[in-house]
Amino acid sequence: MPDIKLSARQQAIVDFIAKFIEENGYPPTIREIGKACGISSTSVVNYNLAKLEREGYLVRDREVSRGLRLAAENLREGLSALIRVPLVGRIVASEPCPVPGSDFSLFGNDEVIELTRDIVEDASDLYALQVQGDSMVDAMIHDGDIVILRPHKDVQNGDLVAVWLSDKEETTLKRIYREGDHIRLQPANPTMQPIIIDDPSTVQVQGRVVAVIRHT
Repeated sequence: MPDIKLSARQQAIVDFIAKFIEENGYPPTIREIGKACGISSTSVVNYNLAKLEREGYLVRDREVSRGLRLAAENLREGLSALIRVPLVGRIVASEPCPVPGSDFSLFGNDEVIELTRDIVEDASDLYALQVQGDSMVDAMIHDGDIVILRPHKDVQNGDLVAVWLSDKEETTLKRIYREGDHIRLQPANPTMQPIIIDDPSTVQVQGRVVAVIRHT
């Protein structure tokens, strides 16, 4: 196995090739790699493929259309570099949203988000929620985005968290601040007011945001 740390772009290329081969049974073209990895120049794709070939990650046959493949051992590593995070529901990033009888409204069990380890290295306990609302726009979180969270009850002031307000049976996504005998849930939108919780025992932190996937 090559002992080299790939750049985020090179890891994305390896991950895409591995996934493409797994799904289609044949490798992608240079243009397909560029489109999937956000690279507009075919020469830049070729540069990165050449480097991956030199380091033993790829085998290329330039005389054949789609003439590239991952080395067998690296194909397995490329696939294992993909993290599958369950998409378990929606959370409101505006006013708290009532969800009777459940912390979150669940999607189907087969709904997942695939990430690469350059986004989140540790996949343990992660889950994803789709954001509704616009109270966190100044934190670059918009309606339709996906937030990746890790269960974490011991959060710090300013952390972006999903909280369950047990007395109201409502969920919301806000920055949390513990201030004396109350908790402030702060939106990142100057047009919206913070939510002040006088009884901290009613605030249950469900998870801390560790990554955001933009809606396209």
